[in-house]
Amino acid sequence: MELNDHASRLHAVLSASSSARWLACPPSAQLCAVLPDTVTDYALEGTCAHELAEYKVQKLLGNPASNPTENLDFYDAEMEDCTDSYAQYIAELLATLQEPMVLVEQRLDFSRYVPSGFGTGDCVIVADDVLTVIDFKYGKGVAVSADHNSQMMLYALGALELFDALYDIAEVRMVIFQPRIQNLSECTLPLSELLHWAETELKPKAALAARGEGAFSAGEHCRFCKGKATCRKRAEYNLQLAKYDFAMPDKLTDTEIETILATADQLTAWVADVKEYALRQALSGKQWHGYKVVAGKSNRKYTNPAAVAAAVQAYGKNPYKEPELLGVTAMEQLLGRTQFEALLGSLTEKPQGKPTLVPYSDKRPAWSNAQEDFNE
Repeated sequence: MELNDHASRLHAVLSASSSARWLACPPSAQLCAVLPDTVTDYALEGTCAHELAEYKVQKLLGNPASNPTENLDFYDAEMEDCTDSYAQYIAELLATLQEPMVLVEQRLDFSRYVPSGFGTGDCVIVADDVLTVIDFKYGKGVAVSADHNSQMMLYALGALELFDALYDIAEVRMVIFQPRIQNLSECTLPLSELLHWAETELKPKAALAARGEGAFSAGEHCRFCKGKATCRKRAEYNLQLAKYDFAMPDKLTDTEIETILATADQLTAWVADVKEYALRQALSGKQWHGYKVVAGKSNRKYTNPAAVAAAVQAYGKNPYKEPELLGVTAMEQLLGRTQFEALLGSLTEKPQGKPTLVPYSDKRPAWSNAQEDFNE
């Protein structure tokens, strides 16, 4: 049966992947729901990797499946190796189990605890009294831990809905398989602990999040919030450091320094998010008092590397630092500035830098067509 519009919207709001955020900050769920989604190349790359991983596990299990390789926009040797290692891990795990039941890319419904909540488990295995949920993650920016990972716990609750009546499950084992950074993280919980969390923490907070209620809370979870740049609670949290009023470090107490160290990375990330937001608004036409958009710094580059190499070789110089062509600066040092301009001046360019937001006092001219160029 198809989900109705309300259920579909709630699922998007209360997704398992964003659960760490809305559990920590329930009202952020509805705040993010009205903001546009941004689909990145990283997300598209992850989707391709999951398709290939699914195919390999289905093949391992002897199930009919079509090789998706030729239709994957981001396929490469690394993706091939990573999905091979994922399938191998599952094969080795299955070899240790007695008559396991295996489900691949299984829809998991946890709406008993989260309004309209469901997700997709990459691999779910039941054997004896243990339920194993495996999540394949292709990202390489941040190592993901399985330890009390709320996304994995939601998937486990969904898997229980399928198997609890058929198996006498006593433990839940959650596995994060993140091959690009050699991260294999596991966490095993007694079933009683998972169910206690679901009733006492998950269910009430999900109800608040669905209604857009509860208290805003800032922290590490803000990293993946679409409203992170303009959230007042996050601003208040980070501006607490302002009370130190740029005091010299040697005048601070140990406790003060420890406090700053604990929040410094988040403060830096918040400032970067605010600057990015302000730039994007300026590119859309907003005028910030005292600021303008200008072209940022850029580096010279070759317009025709093959022609550059030929010209330098004809001049009697070696243009290579094996195995690559010398960079522009190194090539200028090799030839001398005058000869560089004579030989390669027409084969180099200095592209316009990316737009950046600066005070009006900056002497660079304003960039009138910033939006168009930024999109390009």
